Amino acid sequence: MKTKVLLLALLSGFIFTLSAQEYQPQIGYSTEPGYKTNFMKNKAGDNWFISAGAGMSILYGDQNSKADFKNRLNVNPNFSFGKWFNPYLGLRFAATGGVLHGFEGDNAQFMQHNKYVMAHVDFMWDVINFWGRYDEKRVFRLIPWVGVGYAQRFKTSESNGSIPRTESPSINFGLLTAFRLSERLDLNIEAQGAFLVEEWNRVQMHHLLDGIGQLNIGLTVKLGKTNFEVLQPMDYALLNDLNSQINALRAENAELSKRPVSCPDCEEVITTITNTYADNAVYFQINSAKIRKDQEIQIYNTAQFIKDTNTPITVVGFADKETGTSTYNMQLSEKRAKAVAKELTEKYGVPSSLITVQWKGSDVQPYDKEHYKWNRVVIMSAAE
Repeated sequence: MKTKVLLLALLSGFIFTLSAQEYQPQIGYSTEPGYKTNFMKNKAGDNWFISAGAGMSILYGDQNSKADFKNRLNVNPNFSFGKWFNPYLGLRFAATGGVLHGFEGDNAQFMQHNKYVMAHVDFMWDVINFWGRYDEKRVFRLIPWVGVGYAQRFKTSESNGSIPRTESPSINFGLLTAFRLSERLDLNIEAQGAFLVEEWNRVQMHHLLDGIGQLNIGLTVKLGKTNFEVLQPMDYALLNDLNSQINALRAENAELSKRPVSCPDCEEVITTITNTYADNAVYFQINSAKIRKDQEIQIYNTAQFIKDTNTPITVVGFADKETGTSTYNMQLSEKRAKAVAKELTEKYGVPSSLITVQWKGSDVQPYDKEHYKWNRVVIMSAAE
């Protein structure tokens, strides 16, 4: 029986190692819709972008509707920079300016040459990567956005007199379409609008608001890492299969224990049973000391072993050296080790005298560099 349990433990370790070697991380794509997918957090310098372009602008103000449409059009540049926090949520700072034509008079006979600047902060939502599967190589993306900002119109001198400076908060909104040209370059076509106070153009006719409309074309350059990696959960099917095999062996062992202790017709054989224990590992997410639900079975099995055999164990915490400083990782590994020890004692009633807690940060790595994510771990070992 002991040999069979040992072979199962070895087989479990081999299957886990094999599946890990065959695992290919989902970098730049997902197999589920974006809103159902968890993504790894990239570094602060990743997923930034800078955009520049120009387009046609028009002022929606008093009397403007009476002017010729071609006289209302203006060419204005625009600039923005921002960051994507995941494939479908981003934030940007945008600015535009130049000249806007306004009109005065009952028949719009006086043209204003309004020099202005406007800046706004926008929240961006990539609806395709949200509702659909994330794909960094997708050619077309649709990105609505909303924002708030500030617009200033400078003092001007016109044929019918001087017009004082005005300023206004703005409510901004728009729709951005992005066409992928390469890994780091997109072509953008964007429609946007802004609401301003009614007297922004210094003409008051008791309308509700003034406004600005724009249709732009430009280019976006991506900076730093351009894609995201999907966070993969543990292989629940494999864990459930192994647990089923362990439970089957326990049931078989229970049946064997019902047999007579000795056979009157047979020579009594005295056997020595040695308790064996294979190391159990509790894996953590990046920068976390919180025990995940799918890792509870490891702690439970270890607790049962300790209470059944009164065998002391050592709980050792680790952190991966690919993220964080050595000092920070030492503190993180301490928190992980103590979290596991606390659950053994408080949830499962294991005597603290049977648990030795250690932590080694990222200076010691139980797994090789290729599998660095496994080093976000606490390993529970039977004391020798």
